[in-house]
Amino acid sequence: MSAPERFMLREPVMLERDIKKSIFLAQAAPVSTPTEAMEFIASVSDPDATHNCWAYLIGQTYRSDDAGEPGGTAGRPILQVIEGQGFDRTVVVVTRWFGGTKLGVGGLVRAYGGTAAECLRTAPRVPIVDMVDLTFTCGFSEHALLRARLESMDCQIVGEDFGAAGVGMHVALPTIREAEVRTRITDITRGQAVIRVVEEDVGQGVGD
Repeated sequence: MSAPERFMLREPVMLERDIKKSIFLAQAAPVSTPTEAMEFIASVSDPDATHNCWAYLIGQTYRSDDAGEPGGTAGRPILQVIEGQGFDRTVVVVTRWFGGTKLGVGGLVRAYGGTAAECLRTAPRVPIVDMVDLTFTCGFSEHALLRARLESMDCQIVGEDFGAAGVGMHVALPTIREAEVRTRITDITRGQAVIRVVEEDVGQGVGD
């Protein structure tokens, strides 16, 4: 069974709702690292608001914060919305300005989760493609052909190092094509290339 498709936001988005006289403002953005997520949270949180609740999900890394609301009524519902809608590399902040009417535990869960869900539901998104980085060295006579073949197989040439022994190449490619690319490199270099994985990314959006 194939893994479910994941998405990231194409651009930051926001949505405001009025729920029983309280204003809820959701602001979401694409992020690549926890540091980037925390910087976004700090930049959009309003110190004059009653609460700035948030959550982010980046691959296997996630965090959420109820920011003073009763435990489990804000941060976790926001996180569940991010995951439930198939988003990754995403941070959402829901800011609340209290209007005088208490919502209760269930009402808070619905307000925070619902505001985040509505914000993300119609947001522009792009599918995430898992990537893998490979390095290897080829001969000068093989370089032009190998480069052309790799580019035709959705490989991105990250870097090239021309040395006395040949050309060191660093390429990034969709993980699903790794076996095919390895075979092509081995065939063109007649088995001389030693292929190494240097880094596996959490994915990138198509069309970035």
